[in-house]
Amino acid sequence: MLRVLRNSVQLSSRGISLLSSSNKKFEINDNTEFIEKVMNSTVPVIVNFHAEWCDPCKILTPKLEQIVGPMEDLNLAVVDVESNPELVHTFEVKAVPAVIAVSNGLVVHKFIGLMPADSIESLIQKLRAGAEIGTPDKST
Repeated sequence: MLRVLRNSVQLSSRGISLLSSSNKKFEINDNTEFIEKVMNSTVPVIVNFHAEWCDPCKILTPKLEQIVGPMEDLNLAVVDVESNPELVHTFEVKAVPAVIAVSNGLVVHKFIGLMPADSIESLIQKLRAGAEIGTPDKST
């Protein structure tokens, strides 16, 4: 029965397995969970600081889910700023949406506000490749 359910979920209209994507995207509820799932992650993590009342957040979060969803070697963590004031303070989040990219326990990039999908995809490709985010790609 589980196999049938798994197969039907994997054959969703978008061709994305909802079972695997649920492990890739997760809500952060406290500092301990942040350390376990983000800072100690074996793959890079995009951390999306958002708020329910934030209209730009309602645009960015689904965009990040769509971009990160099919990627095996990248996770997406969502942090509600109202529920996690310590993380907001630690990462100096002054406005939402705010996104940080974490690789090997280090923040390697941060942006605030909406960004075009191609800019987000470029950031993610550099993050996945292990390139330094703040420097131009030497191959171009």
